[in-house]
Amino acid sequence: MFFDLNIPIPTLQPLGPSATAPQSKKGKAVAKQTNAQQSQLFFSPVQIAAIENRVELLVHLGYSVFAFNQAVHKKLDPKTHQNLAQTLLSQLKRRPGVAFLKRITIILDEDSEKGFGLASASASIFSGYDIIALTPTTPGTLSLACLTHSQPSALTAHVISLPLTLPRLPFHLKHTLIRTAKKNGAVFEMNYSGAFGSDPDAFETASAATKRNWWAAAREVIRVTKGKGLIVSGGVTGEADLRAPRDIINLITMLDLAQDLAHGTMSKEPQALVLRARESTHMCLIA
Repeated sequence: MFFDLNIPIPTLQPLGPSATAPQSKKGKAVAKQTNAQQSQLFFSPVQIAAIENRVELLVHLGYSVFAFNQAVHKKLDPKTHQNLAQTLLSQLKRRPGVAFLKRITIILDEDSEKGFGLASASASIFSGYDIIALTPTTPGTLSLACLTHSQPSALTAHVISLPLTLPRLPFHLKHTLIRTAKKNGAVFEMNYSGAFGSDPDAFETASAATKRNWWAAAREVIRVTKGKGLIVSGGVTGEADLRAPRDIINLITMLDLAQDLAHGTMSKEPQALVLRARESTHMCLIA
């Protein structure tokens, strides 16, 4: 059984009046009605057809468990947040032997260190996702992710996704941080899309430099983790970069990781992660 726990989903554009709409009683009533409409938004038939085609291709390549990933930058706002993953899954066809999961990833920067929404007040929002992930981009947010938000709770960050396509890793991967996060049950994630020049987090325009950055950073991740507590996901935005699991396993062995450990990054490790996440969030697989 092979897993791809990072399938990016498109963003729905908000409907309704612009931010400059009048603040009269009538205008406020319209705004409330618009908010109600937004909660019932659906993806367009064209978007759904494209995602269905991608799922079919991934199944053909050998994957059977997918996590549709909704990215949030800096901070989750409970007043405006919409669970796009749930909306998407309600429109996809069910497939025998295939499981769909809902994932949210918060991309953190220096402004996020003061708080990024992963708090008890937002617990009801996060309970709508099967997997919670953080992408730290500063030393401070890496420490928060590893030491604080990896601790078992209803708001546990199950995945710490590393930004491998930046010109250089924005933090030093200290063994103490890595050990603590793994001891708490979190896993570290590498997205293989960067190895082919694309950037799942849009940190940098796809280029040869993106590839070089990825390979250099990925070697450092392998060196520190030794392949344990590590998963490899896609993060692929274009179908041309999709690869079969065994192709990626061979790619990871080029980073000086043993074949069995490389195999585990796409099977054993993500499976253990999903089971731990299920226990902490009481999630239900849609299969």
